[in-house]
Amino acid sequence: MKVETISIKNIKVQQNHILKNIFHLASTPTPNTAQYQQITDTLNNIVATIEHICANLQITPANLTNSSRKIYSWCKFLTEEQNLKLHLISTYHVRQMTQEILSLEGQDSVVVMIEFINLAGLYQGKKSSKAVSLKINEGFISASEEVLQALVKCMLLGKNPESTRLIREYASLEEYSSVLLNLDLIADVIAENPQGNFYNLNDLFDKLNHEYFAANLVKPRLTWSQIKTYRKFGHYEPARDRVVMSTTLDNVNVPKFVTEFVLYHELLHKHHGTKWVNGKRMVHTTQFRTDERKFKFYAEADSWLKKLTSHQS
Repeated sequence: MKVETISIKNIKVQQNHILKNIFHLASTPTPNTAQYQQITDTLNNIVATIEHICANLQITPANLTNSSRKIYSWCKFLTEEQNLKLHLISTYHVRQMTQEILSLEGQDSVVVMIEFINLAGLYQGKKSSKAVSLKINEGFISASEEVLQALVKCMLLGKNPESTRLIREYASLEEYSSVLLNLDLIADVIAENPQGNFYNLNDLFDKLNHEYFAANLVKPRLTWSQIKTYRKFGHYEPARDRVVMSTTLDNVNVPKFVTEFVLYHELLHKHHGTKWVNGKRMVHTTQFRTDERKFKFYAEADSWLKKLTSHQS
């Protein structure tokens, strides 16, 4: 029996309310503690309410309509403290950059709204003599000020080659695609089965753990995802201690060492953890890259993944 998709009433209104509160909170680099807690509570309440509705209907968030599912995933993503902090910091920087440009144009009285959301594209900008609305993909929350500046310039002043290059380069990085995949996986229901059609993740883990981690790495949850991926074929979720691998790699035409390499890369994320430098999340440190190159077939696997990416682009 096919389960009908369910729409959550007023969910867009609630998201808009949160976005306005976030925008106001991001007027300073050090947000008001009470207001920050209020936003956190609101996000947790929305997520709990939606999950309760789904449970009563004997469905999961994967059965929500696309728009409801995207907003649910966005709210759930922001219930993780580090994600909300990054979201606020980036909103603050974009707000400051926007005000500076408008001030230079003598448009200080223009009403501004900045939103980092689960957007289909990279960004959307609307500007009139009275109002400016900037919507930016959530994937940019870890972006540098230089990349954020490029986004603001494109939306307010029009596209230029240098800004477009910076934006596209960042959108091709794992820092960007990790956020998108995380958002997708939040509502993606997976029967957590390490056994794929061709490869068993438990077997691959045991082999990698013995070869590269002296059999000392505690096994995370391992599963395959049905989500189509274009630049990223695996993802480690620290909060769930789970590695999710794209079924793109569970294929007779993909050599075993390629799938092993992607799993090894994700296990390195678990092994090294996350480093924070100047408020920015660093997932690929120098030590990480050094260890990554220890993989026996690093060059061959890297070449294979580049081919897979180019064929799917």
